[in-house]
Amino acid sequence: MLIAYWIVAGLLALAYLGAGAMKIARPPAKLADSGLTWAPDFPLWTVKAIGILEVIGALGLILPPLTGIATILAPLAAVGLVLVQLGAIVTHVVRGEVKTLVVNVVLLVLAIAAAWLGFVSWA
Repeated sequence: MLIAYWIVAGLLALAYLGAGAMKIARPPAKLADSGLTWAPDFPLWTVKAIGILEVIGALGLILPPLTGIATILAPLAAVGLVLVQLGAIVTHVVRGEVKTLVVNVVLLVLAIAAAWLGFVSWA
């Protein structure tokens, strides 16, 4: 179970670190140019907050089990990323952006798997 957790958590952490850092560092217009067409339609603080949550979630997947400190935080971080993805899916459905739903559903399934594997391993 631990090997499966590390594979899933590693993939999620890479995806969310990249996506979150991009949302934190780039202005909404640049994000729209890179495919995040929703970004200019939301307040700047919302885009930055989503980026910060994604980075914190990615770090939460990796750091607690890596250090052995408060390992229960890892599956809780995965649950947080499940909530982020549910919000993303709802937003894209409401906006009619169905092309991006495949990526969101894959990330959602991976986050659910990381949460389950984490709870089985550390709870």
